[in-house]
Amino acid sequence: MTLRIDTGGLPPERLRFAASPLAELTAMLHVLAEPEHHPQRAGWAAEVWAGLRPELAERLREAEFLWRSARADFLVPARPRQTLAEELDDVDEIDDETYVRAALVSSCGSNRGRYATPSPLTDADARERVLDRAQARGATQEAFAERLLDDPAAVRARVRHTLEQCAEAFFDAAWADVAVQLANDLRLKNDLLKRQGIGPALASVSGAVSLAPDDGAIVVDKLQDAATTAHGGGVTFIPSVFGRPHLVAVYARGWQPVLQYPVAEQTPSEPVALETVTLRLEALAHPVRLRLLRTLARGPHTTGELADAWDLTSPEVSRHLAVMRRAGLLTARRHGRYVHHTLNLPDLTALGGDLLAAVLR
Repeated sequence: MTLRIDTGGLPPERLRFAASPLAELTAMLHVLAEPEHHPQRAGWAAEVWAGLRPELAERLREAEFLWRSARADFLVPARPRQTLAEELDDVDEIDDETYVRAALVSSCGSNRGRYATPSPLTDADARERVLDRAQARGATQEAFAERLLDDPAAVRARVRHTLEQCAEAFFDAAWADVAVQLANDLRLKNDLLKRQGIGPALASVSGAVSLAPDDGAIVVDKLQDAATTAHGGGVTFIPSVFGRPHLVAVYARGWQPVLQYPVAEQTPSEPVALETVTLRLEALAHPVRLRLLRTLARGPHTTGELADAWDLTSPEVSRHLAVMRRAGLLTARRHGRYVHHTLNLPDLTALGGDLLAAVLR
């Protein structure tokens, strides 16, 4: 299961290694929304939440779907700038249709491969499908989707203002702390690219990124099968300190490919009982269950959402979920007429850092 980026003989200079203030802010916001994914940042996240003004905290919760599970593609820029303000200006240049579709991928569990479907801004059936998905994910998410479809300009302005407030509240200080680490990583990557070529540079990004020997495509080890092309704009690689262990990929149609990669490797977890490890590994010894696990690692989902995301039937999904529940990897809770399945992340972590990084990237 891989993401393949067709480079078409892309010259080394079309691979761009650059730091992005907006992408790193998005990684920080993800830490705040999903602290279980980042135990090493728990203290930082608690400190930030404690210091936020109530109004800003509420704004972050209402828009967290843009960065909680999937990242909205416009938050990981293909052409990083020196300042957050410049990158937000670039986001403002995106048309409403593109912005809304990108936001709905992250906020309503839509599939990136379905960008060609009718627009929910103009098609009543598409709008209804979007709102159905949003409703399954909770009242706050449903309200966000409704506002986005009713008045994209107002929501876009509110999101920008929220990000600008984050800069004042915590981002500027955190960015100053990580800037040197990011700069050192970029020097290493660009030196490798210049002196040794694309292959070694990619290998230094992550063990999950490689160059296909047959056609020179960039291959990213992800728990999904997808493909995109780098013709024209090239590929951008953005280092992240706060993003560890995630390997975030932008690959939807119409977007230049971008990979946000962790600067440091995750430290290994403590071992657990062999019997427990065996039971859980047996539960995960199926590609479909690994795919479901990857989706669940991004947040609670219903059986219907999982079936829709992976083009499976609900009974198929239910059978696989039952296996993982028996292994203690999942819990299920009813919310009204929906049952949300939640990954027990600490138990997954106990299986080892490599598995956790593979699932979360």
